[in-house]
Amino acid sequence: MAPKLLLLVCLFSGLHARSRKVEEDEYEDSSANQKWVLAPKSQDTDVTLILNKLLREYDKKLRPDIGIKPTVIDVDIYVNSIGPVSSINMEYQIDIFFAQTWTDSRLRFNSTMKILTLNSNMVGLIWIPDTIFRNSKTAEAHWITTPNQLLRIWNDGKILYTLRLTINAECQLQLHNFPMDEHSCPLTFSSYGYPKEEMVYRWRKNSVEAADQKSWRLYQFDFMGLRNTTETVTTSAGDYVVMTIYFELSRRMGYFTIQTYIPCILTVVLSWVSFWIKKDATPARTALGITTVLTMTTLSTIARKSLPRVSYVTAMDLFVTVCFLFVFAALMEYATLNYYSSCRKPTATKKKTCLLHPDSSKWIPERISLQTPSNYSLLDMRPPPPAMLTLNNSVYWQEFEDSCVYECLDGKDCQSFFCCYEECKSGSWRKGRIRIDLLELDSYSRIFFPTSFLLFNLVYWVGYLYL
Repeated sequence: MAPKLLLLVCLFSGLHARSRKVEEDEYEDSSANQKWVLAPKSQDTDVTLILNKLLREYDKKLRPDIGIKPTVIDVDIYVNSIGPVSSINMEYQIDIFFAQTWTDSRLRFNSTMKILTLNSNMVGLIWIPDTIFRNSKTAEAHWITTPNQLLRIWNDGKILYTLRLTINAECQLQLHNFPMDEHSCPLTFSSYGYPKEEMVYRWRKNSVEAADQKSWRLYQFDFMGLRNTTETVTTSAGDYVVMTIYFELSRRMGYFTIQTYIPCILTVVLSWVSFWIKKDATPARTALGITTVLTMTTLSTIARKSLPRVSYVTAMDLFVTVCFLFVFAALMEYATLNYYSSCRKPTATKKKTCLLHPDSSKWIPERISLQTPSNYSLLDMRPPPPAMLTLNNSVYWQEFEDSCVYECLDGKDCQSFFCCYEECKSGSWRKGRIRIDLLELDSYSRIFFPTSFLLFNLVYWVGYLYL
């Protein structure tokens, strides 16, 4: 029994050792195959020899085909993100992958490998274009965890050079229609030193692509699309080929509607409450008018904080200013009403009469005493109903204060368009003129202010949104 058990143990040990050897052989074969795919020793030696041979007599200070023909640079741009856009600083931020492709005949090689993919260490050893972004304020390349640069060399001498950049580019915003404005923010680049006789840029087909907009930080703007252009700019140093990408942006109005437009409209409507308060309630109407004026002043100051100090009037400035004028006019309406209402109160210390001389058809104002006998015809004007008094064949009536009286009698020509007492409501002076009863200003204002403000809003929104 013991010899059989010993034989069985030896058999299992042999099978286990054989299976382990097979697994190790398979792992070694797999590792060998993987090593051959990624970096075979023969290929590694071949690439090293190729690079040493290419760079042995290579002068990176000279552009390809110098003195023969211009170097053609094909450009591709992948937009990773755009934003935020600063209206105050007139700039926007953009994150891109910038790719340039050109051909350098000095880097041709013969090998079974058609493409050499190299890292940023090789970038400083060959000639690369001196491309600059002409409207950039600040720009930085990404260096984490290594420099975000890629270099590929084809066996026919074609070179692909890409890098990732974050650029704060200038964008001259035209804010005449703010906050209903649309803008084309450019990203412009060209060669710094090579004119078009030596270097030419051109766009490749579908050369500008954009990533998913969910990660973009536009906030107040909607991305409407992009377009690219090519132009030649003439300078004192020569003619340069300038490439430009325009990013079409449209501002969203939600923030400004909530923060500015709705509060302004509500403040104007609040100022109209004064028209339904009795004219004798001076403290209430004055406090309401001053409060709404100060509120509009605060709103206009807050609205201006989101804008640069431009010298022209924006659409928001126009709206806020008109709202301020409406609120101020409501306050002035009560001041006018209160002033003319006080004119109807008779004065106890002095009176003024209008004298009609028998030989004259004109009424002559003159201060007299009620006891003075005279041959003049005098009419005493009082708040309605007028009280008539006859003394010594003369008729007397009491007038208003000096500041309220003007020549306005029945059958006589009146030089004013306004009327503040009943005696002026009829007469030949009304022919061809409009009579406004200043004591009924509240009734007029209840109709005029809402109607005119509604008409202004109709013209304003239709003009800026659809015209």
